[in-house]
Amino acid sequence: MDSLKTLYHAHINTLQQRAQQVLARFKLDAMLIHSGELLTVFLDDHDYPFKVNPQFKAWVPVTQVPNCWLWIDGVNKPKLWFYSPVDYWHNVEPLPNSFWTHDVEVIGLKNADEIAQLLPAQRDNVAYIGPVPSRATQLGINSDRVNPKGVIDFLHYHRSIKTDYELACMREAQKLAVAGHRAAKEAFFSGMSEFDINIAYLTATGHRDTDVPYGNIIALNEHAAVLHYTKLDHQPPAKRHSFLIDAGAEYLGYAADLTRSYAAQSKSRYAEMVEAMNKEELALIATLKAGVRYTDYHLQMHQRIARLLLKFDLVKGLTEETLVAEDLTGPFMPHGLGHPLGLQVHDVAGFMQDDNGTHLAAPAQYPYLRCTRMLEPGMVLTIEPGFYIIDSLLASLRGGKYSQYFDWQAIDALKPYGGVRIEDNVVIHANRVENMTRDLHLA
Repeated sequence: MDSLKTLYHAHINTLQQRAQQVLARFKLDAMLIHSGELLTVFLDDHDYPFKVNPQFKAWVPVTQVPNCWLWIDGVNKPKLWFYSPVDYWHNVEPLPNSFWTHDVEVIGLKNADEIAQLLPAQRDNVAYIGPVPSRATQLGINSDRVNPKGVIDFLHYHRSIKTDYELACMREAQKLAVAGHRAAKEAFFSGMSEFDINIAYLTATGHRDTDVPYGNIIALNEHAAVLHYTKLDHQPPAKRHSFLIDAGAEYLGYAADLTRSYAAQSKSRYAEMVEAMNKEELALIATLKAGVRYTDYHLQMHQRIARLLLKFDLVKGLTEETLVAEDLTGPFMPHGLGHPLGLQVHDVAGFMQDDNGTHLAAPAQYPYLRCTRMLEPGMVLTIEPGFYIIDSLLASLRGGKYSQYFDWQAIDALKPYGGVRIEDNVVIHANRVENMTRDLHLA
C-alpha cells in the first residue's frame, strides 16, 4: 500500500499542476467538483444505482458516495467534503482513512444541504464541474461557469495521459477482469447458460452487476453477432457453437475492458478463425507506437480483415486493396478498432487534437471509430478487432456488384457462430507497448 500511496501523491501533484494551468487560462479562482446525487426512479420510492462523476473520481478514489464535493484551487491541498450522514435505513460510509487521505483535506458532511454554509463565501469566480446544474445555481455559481466547455475540454484532453498511479490502478482492474474471464470460460465449457456464466464472472471478480464498468456481454452462438448483446438467456442452447465474452472490471474507479471468443469444438472453421484473429490482433499491437495516428491502425486492421476473408476462401478473385477500398470489409467489422480507456470505459477526448478541444471526426467510411488521436506515451487504449456475420449489414454485399466474389454458402455456414472479437488493453510507452491483458497470460 505504501507504493500506491507514493504513486497517488505524485498523481495529485500532476492534477494540481493541470488545475493551475486551467484556472489561469480561464481566469478562475477554483473548481468545485461534485460527486453527483442519487436519482429517484420516476413515480417510485427508490433510486437508480449511483454512478459517480468521473471528474470527481479522477482526484479521489471515492466511487460510491453521492453528495460529496471537492474544492480545487491548484495551490492548497484539495478539500473534500465527504457525505457521511446519520442514517439507519442505509449503509453509511465512515470518513475515509486510507493511502490517499494524507494528500486531501477530508471534512465530514452530515447533511447534504449544509454544503452551502461550508463552502468558501466567495464563489463568483468558481467553475462547477458536475451532473446537477441546478445545485450549482443554488450555490451561487454563475451559469456561464457551470461545466464550462473550455475547462472540460482541457481536463478531458489531459486525462488521456495516465499517471503512474492510474496505470497501477488499471493493472489491478485487469487482474480482476482476467479472473472473471477465466471463470466464464470454464463455465462455458461446462455447459452453463449465458445467465449462469455471467454469475460465474461476477463471483470471480467480486463485483455486483451494478459495479461492473459496463453491462457484461455474454453471448452464445449467433448472439455473438449482436455487438452489445446483454439479454442473458437463462437456458443453455440445445447445441453450443461459440462463446463471446466482452466483460470488464473496476479498481478504484478505473476500468478494464476485455473480450475473448471461444469455439465449442476445436476442430472447426470457426475455431481456426478465432486463432487467426488472435494472431492478427497481436500482430497489429506489435506495430503500435507513439507518433502515429490511431486511424492508421484502424485501416491496418481492415487490411487484416481482408486477409482473413481471402485466407478462409470467403472471398475469391479480389485483392486485399480492393476489399478495403470498396469497403467490402466494413460489414464484417462494423465497429472501430478500439477506444481510449481509463476512468470511463469509452474514455474521453478520443477526437481531441489539443487541449483547446480541436475536434477531428472519425473518417466518413468508418463513422463508429472512437479515436482519431496521435498516440502518445501514457495513453491507454483497447485494441478489439472483430469479424461478424450480420445479415442486415451483409445484405448490401449480397445485392452489390461484387456479390459473385463471395462464397455465400461458406459465409452462411458461419451464422450459427455469430462472430469473433478479441480485445486487449494496451499502454503506449515512449519506446514500447505494454499489453496489460497478455501480461496476465489470458489466452
